[in-house]
Amino acid sequence: MGIEGLSRRHFLRGVAGVGALGAAGLLGGCVTSAGSGGGQSSGAVSIESNLSDSTQKPAMQQLVDAFNQQGKTQASLNTIDSETFRTQLPTLLTSGNPPDVYTWYAGSVARSYSDKGLLLDVSDVWRSINNYSPALKALSTDQHGRQIFVPVSYYWWGMFYRKSKFAQWGVQKIPTTWPEFISLCQQLQSKGVAPIGCGAGGNTPWVASGWFDYLDIRLNGAQYHRDLLAGKRSFTDPQVQKVFQQWNTVLPYFDPQATALPFQDATTALVQGRTGMMLIGTFLVDSVPKDVLDDIDFFQFPAIDPSVPMVEEAPTDGFFASSRSAHVSGVKDFMTWMTTPSAQELYMKVGGGTILPANPSAKDAGTALVAKGKAMLAKAPDLTQFFNRDSSDALQPTADAALTQFIQKPGQINSILSTWEAAAKKVWSS
Repeated sequence: MGIEGLSRRHFLRGVAGVGALGAAGLLGGCVTSAGSGGGQSSGAVSIESNLSDSTQKPAMQQLVDAFNQQGKTQASLNTIDSETFRTQLPTLLTSGNPPDVYTWYAGSVARSYSDKGLLLDVSDVWRSINNYSPALKALSTDQHGRQIFVPVSYYWWGMFYRKSKFAQWGVQKIPTTWPEFISLCQQLQSKGVAPIGCGAGGNTPWVASGWFDYLDIRLNGAQYHRDLLAGKRSFTDPQVQKVFQQWNTVLPYFDPQATALPFQDATTALVQGRTGMMLIGTFLVDSVPKDVLDDIDFFQFPAIDPSVPMVEEAPTDGFFASSRSAHVSGVKDFMTWMTTPSAQELYMKVGGGTILPANPSAKDAGTALVAKGKAMLAKAPDLTQFFNRDSSDALQPTADAALTQFIQKPGQINSILSTWEAAAKKVWSS
């Protein structure tokens, strides 16, 4: 549910500690449908949330308050900052008395925790959902065919810019192909503007993974991308070399501070017209002044190879629960309620206007920006998540280091990819 202001926020930088998951062997290695306490213990359902910014935190509290007002199951909310949450998650899930429910995201990361026997089987919650898309169900399903995640919202990535600035700089055509994109970069550079902001500095180096993802899916397609991120391909493949060769053609147009500024500061540079555009998720709007929001627009990451389908990234957020919860019945009550249009519309209303509800019957913000993003995703032949969501949290720190180094020293790409592949092999063999 979050908007990656979340700080995509999230990628387990200290997950070397994920070795602690080995303790999950005590749980029998499978997802259970009842907690160690039988799911009947008294007390409120505890919800651990990483949605800590000034918009999301009150939105989550209002959701919990609205749920509690129903007078049935009660829930309590604990919010911690995104990076702390991400680092502590493996420890929380393997603790003797874990929180019941967690805000997090769908895909490979959730499945990796499920493989360790740490997540509750919520397939019966899904049996009460009759209108979620098959794609969302597949994202929420583990290797044993059990649903272990409940999506609440999703969002899109794109090349964001200010409409008034593009008009000021004489931009008359939005690029749809790579040559047109390079031409736009040249035009902006001639105006004394750094064409491409990045935001891969500070505690948000993961932003650079968006560039890797999009270049890979535009050149090699979604299935190759998923296979690569799942350890079925090598980062030293010629196809991956091709990704960086393509990226190299646009590096001269990156802001010189690409790896110095976190995305919030890079957003400020975009708003002020010091950079022209930025590949980012819709969480960008969290850092945009309200009086500028109507001036924000985006375009689809341009095509490179016309024969490759125009796949899009649509990171999906929601909840999973501990397999050791002592409040299984209450957990499922809360998760079922969160799939309803009323709950998701409340989050959309309070939590921000650019995320899309997972329930298609729920109303979104209805703005022109949201309608455009929703239409782009609806037209896409396939949807990916984001680097670590399609891969492993444990591999994100390596990606952060590799991509930051590439932006700074592209001539070292061969050694960068060799190091990346060695780290990937360790992750997938552990």
